[in-house]
Amino acid sequence: MQEKDQRFPGGLDESNRDNRILMVAFQEQRTNPNVTFVTKDLNARVKADALGVYSEDFETNKVNIEELYRGWREYQATSEELTTIRREGAVAPRPESRFYANEFAILDRQGELGDCVLARFDPRVEKLQRISADGVGPWGIEPLNPQQLFALEVLQDNSVNLVTLVGQAGTGKTLLALASGLHKTIDERTFRRMLVSRPIMPLGRDIGYLPGTKDEKLTHWMQPIFDNLEYIFTGYLEGELKADEQLRFLMDSKKIELEALTYIRGRSIPNQYLIIDEAQNLTPHEVKTIITRAGEGTKIVLTGDPYQIDNPYLDASSNGLAFLVERFKGQPIFGQVTLVESERSPLSSLAVDLL
Repeated sequence: MQEKDQRFPGGLDESNRDNRILMVAFQEQRTNPNVTFVTKDLNARVKADALGVYSEDFETNKVNIEELYRGWREYQATSEELTTIRREGAVAPRPESRFYANEFAILDRQGELGDCVLARFDPRVEKLQRISADGVGPWGIEPLNPQQLFALEVLQDNSVNLVTLVGQAGTGKTLLALASGLHKTIDERTFRRMLVSRPIMPLGRDIGYLPGTKDEKLTHWMQPIFDNLEYIFTGYLEGELKADEQLRFLMDSKKIELEALTYIRGRSIPNQYLIIDEAQNLTPHEVKTIITRAGEGTKIVLTGDPYQIDNPYLDASSNGLAFLVERFKGQPIFGQVTLVESERSPLSSLAVDLL
């Protein structure tokens, strides 16, 4: 009877390495109730809970997602402050406000948003500088809400080398980043090319091996990027060429290039506009590796939703995107905007709210 009690509970494969580690914790707990099973694998923690083994996640590099820096705030301005910023284009915020560099503000009088002014904090003069949507609309993509205007403001500012756009599905993160990248690369020629990548992380079960060359394999993973580019081209460019032909021309001329993050280590990427989509699926270490690839004149944009993670070893608090936002806030070369309104479609907005 005693020997049977010492055996691992049935229903779990004893040849699985994770289960064998869990078995050790299960047996050790019998003599030491303070045993803790520490792992980042959510599935392993669920199994530990079912067996009555106390488990914890690694707390290193975790942030409080509920208090994640949004990059903007509502600022209750006095009548004098509103008058000053409308007349002079800038106003010094009250000392107790403590704005971060490049943080945006919606200045309103006692919550009256209809009488608001949009501004951005400039740490060089320590003032809120008024911003306007006039003339803002790279490649026909115009801001539909204040947060999208904030995003375009930092995306098109050459002094801001690192930008993070955080938001739920349909808020326009990828679309804004791509439109700004096209404007900076094709129109202004500030950057040599626009390099786009995203983590190779499947939703649900992986379908396995994909035939073809590297570019052919990446096409399947990059389809969301192609969808957004086709939307931009269809609405902005005119002529005999169709949207897919225009995209193919830019890719053949190396103005737009797709790259797998798998091959980014060891590279130096100068004078390029680099977009990392779905960055919430990256670990803090992977984000560090990507950022340190930036050469002279390169701008890096990371987009993602911390609540929509496909990586089984990450969650909303431990992913690389949230970690980056908290570590870089306040740096003059960094800009962050949390987008809150879904503009994709009424169905998409309703799904975000209800599901």
